[in-house]
Amino acid sequence: MADPTLVNGQITDSVTQANVKVVGDAPAVAMGTSYQTMGHSTGLAMQNAVAAQQHMTTIGATVTTQAVNLIFSVPVAAGVRGTNAIFSGNALGDTLIQLRAALNAMT
Repeated sequence: MADPTLVNGQITDSVTQANVKVVGDAPAVAMGTSYQTMGHSTGLAMQNAVAAQQHMTTIGATVTTQAVNLIFSVPVAAGVRGTNAIFSGNALGDTLIQLRAALNAMT
């Protein structure tokens, strides 16, 4: 018990023990808070990693689609341009027809 005072000794002991309990619990509460903060930070890092992977997958699919569209469009456009040049009666088409006739005559 505490030294004799004007207040009852049991009350003094009760207040003293409550204060000691609060001071004794402080390190445990601090560690618990620290662990919760680390867990939350790790969770946010994982969420950011998943979001980045999803964005990269979307970008990859977009690039693949654009590349396939480019591959499919280039030969068709070149073929159409060449066919138009041959059948339009321009100088290039006439020259190609003359060259083909000359090659046929040689064989």
